[in-house]
Amino acid sequence: MAEANAHYYGSRDPLGAAGDFTTAPEISQMFGELIGLWLADLWMRAGRPATAHYVELGPGRGTLAADALRAMRSAGLEPPAELVETSPALREAQADRVPAARWHGDVASLPENVPLLIVANEFFDALPVHQLVATERGWRERMVALDGDRFAPVAGSQRPDAAVPERLRNASPGSILETSPASVAIVRELARRLADQGGAALIVDYGHERTGLGDTLQAVERHAYADPWEAPGARDLTAHVDFEALAEAARGEGVRVCGPREQGEWLKTMGIHVRAASLTKAAPERGDEIATARDRLTQPDQMGSLFKVMALISRDWPEPEGF
Repeated sequence: MAEANAHYYGSRDPLGAAGDFTTAPEISQMFGELIGLWLADLWMRAGRPATAHYVELGPGRGTLAADALRAMRSAGLEPPAELVETSPALREAQADRVPAARWHGDVASLPENVPLLIVANEFFDALPVHQLVATERGWRERMVALDGDRFAPVAGSQRPDAAVPERLRNASPGSILETSPASVAIVRELARRLADQGGAALIVDYGHERTGLGDTLQAVERHAYADPWEAPGARDLTAHVDFEALAEAARGEGVRVCGPREQGEWLKTMGIHVRAASLTKAAPERGDEIATARDRLTQPDQMGSLFKVMALISRDWPEPEGF
């Protein structure tokens, strides 16, 4: 999954109508603006630290960063922008929207000794997962094999019992458990930074609130689901985020965890209806378009329930809005 996605993202801009999928920032400016205001509000109540930096992981085309930074400027916050991105194609698009940004290949090179205002929207779902499968002989790590000229999953010989929560160890044969060591490692690093440097992180992604069973590995091509075992490197591979695992990792590093909360409810609490009304008043001819975008972001049968929002907060910073 890691190798396939590294090639996929490194060789194209996958976003938009001409690509394979569309993310929330591309649907409406309201999404990034409300995130920017959430960060600005925390910053103000934390005493307006002059050294705070904006950080975004996997910033796509830079649309969210541009919208969030614009909203922050309206509140008097103009932080340097640090973008964690490895794709040359996407870095080029980000440079058009956030020309003063600095780029990083991973979180290890982010600035030290300054508060960080971190956003990760649809970042963790693209990180590689390990799949464990219950068999008649106990749990085994699921491996990737060749079936003719096609990849296929098979049960390996390794016994990953320690990685299986006690309440799930007696699951019926065929049950799948997913873990993401890469995601946990990154959250731990971010939480350590927040604990030492101050600041906050907002994680927005699709996934489940509690660790559970299920095979969520999927591929998307041209805005439709595709077979994840075919054409590796030519399709976006994702898996649902385990928010419980991320929360446990963050708490272990000494930060407060708020949420997760459903995206739709969080956006409503943050005032998306008020912002939609304001945009419609300024451009009445776009009223239907704005309402459709608002509903797509908030309605339970669209992105409102599947997507979750979780915050990591330095213990020296105030309680965040929206939770």
